[in-house]
Amino acid sequence: MYTILVVDDEPLICKGLCSLLTASGIDIENIHMAHSGYEALDYLRAEDIDLLVTDIQMGSMNGIELMQQAKMIKPWVETIIISAHETFQYAQMAIRLGAKDYLIKPLNGDQFLDSVRNVLLKMHKQEPAGHEELIAGLREHFHMAAPIPQSVEWLNRLVADPRGEKELAAKLESHHGIRLAGPYFAMLRLKLNWRSDAAEDDAGKRERELSAGDVKLLQYAALNITNELMSEQLQHAAYYGSDDELCVILQWNEERYEEAGSGRVNELDMIGRSLFFNIRKFLAVSVTIGISQILKGIEFLDVLNEQAAKALQCSRQHRDHYVFYYGDFNWSLYPQQPSEEELNAQTSMIVDKAKSYINDNYAQKGLTLQEVAQSNHVSPNYLSYLFKKETGINLWEYVIKLRMEESKRLLLQTDLRRYEISERVGYESPEHFSKIFKKYYGVSPSELKK
Repeated sequence: MYTILVVDDEPLICKGLCSLLTASGIDIENIHMAHSGYEALDYLRAEDIDLLVTDIQMGSMNGIELMQQAKMIKPWVETIIISAHETFQYAQMAIRLGAKDYLIKPLNGDQFLDSVRNVLLKMHKQEPAGHEELIAGLREHFHMAAPIPQSVEWLNRLVADPRGEKELAAKLESHHGIRLAGPYFAMLRLKLNWRSDAAEDDAGKRERELSAGDVKLLQYAALNITNELMSEQLQHAAYYGSDDELCVILQWNEERYEEAGSGRVNELDMIGRSLFFNIRKFLAVSVTIGISQILKGIEFLDVLNEQAAKALQCSRQHRDHYVFYYGDFNWSLYPQQPSEEELNAQTSMIVDKAKSYINDNYAQKGLTLQEVAQSNHVSPNYLSYLFKKETGINLWEYVIKLRMEESKRLLLQTDLRRYEISERVGYESPEHFSKIFKKYYGVSPSELKK
């Protein structure tokens, strides 16, 4: 069963698309409708959305900006773009962000439904298979054509000593088609946890017993998933690091690096969470991911590799978190591995700074997790995790709490109209404000006023 979010600032188009989907016979559980990008973001934060269908030109937030925000909130959400303009620039940007289709208005109903079916079919949402069923399926569908051992060996040698192996990059390109031109690079290290507690029986959690062949097969499948996902994101080279690790070298040319601007850390964060989600979804295997910073020059691959390894070490203190970015930690404060007390103090400081920023800016239209994270110099994923761990609620629930408390105060203590209060607490439309208010308090603003 799938959940679809339809976004268009023309209510008739929204209703028409929702009616088509309702009558289509597609296995849909819920259809949500939003009339602006900001309203859509609230649904993406609160609901388990599988497919986003969005117009590209809408008020103060267009479809491209919405896609960018959606990818940060839930990188695995698929998108179909609809537009009244057959503009190459828009289409190019949408495809680069991972849009599965770009449809031109006026829409053909059959074409629209075919597009939705194709996206959902490839998504193939289902309950995870049991261990034996999963391995049997992998043996049936994956034909073991493992990476060429020489290319794996050369990549590991190059990363271990990039300054002492200058000729290897040229050999990798000429012999194996692996081009490491950069000039900007980052590293990901994926630690695959074969002994997973994902499977449970009545006696409680139990470890899986995997044969060497099963491990090899799962590692190969994880590499395939990584390559498929990364082919839509960046130029990369993925390879075996050890029996329980995959390594990924990411690279940007000058144009892509400048284009990403201040969102480069967000891009790394999105890639890490997307890899975690998909490997766990399709292989029922837990994975912990360490992400380096971005440096210029292939000669720094060893530094990046060490950074990714160091980021992985943080999983020892945060066993319920799975994606770690090297830049989230002030390593200069800790000559050695930080103690639990030091990490707890750092966590409290980060969360306190985030709460202070939100307290000052919650009424700002379009406030995002990324903005709060940037003010704190940490990645959005890590901030979101720490905030929930420290306060018991997620960061956006805290924003809504402040907005609702202030709107209730304004309703009861002033003569401001609904649209004025909506504006003051950061909502783009009075209708959307009323919807959130009623969900939060159980009554509408007008009912509370009475």
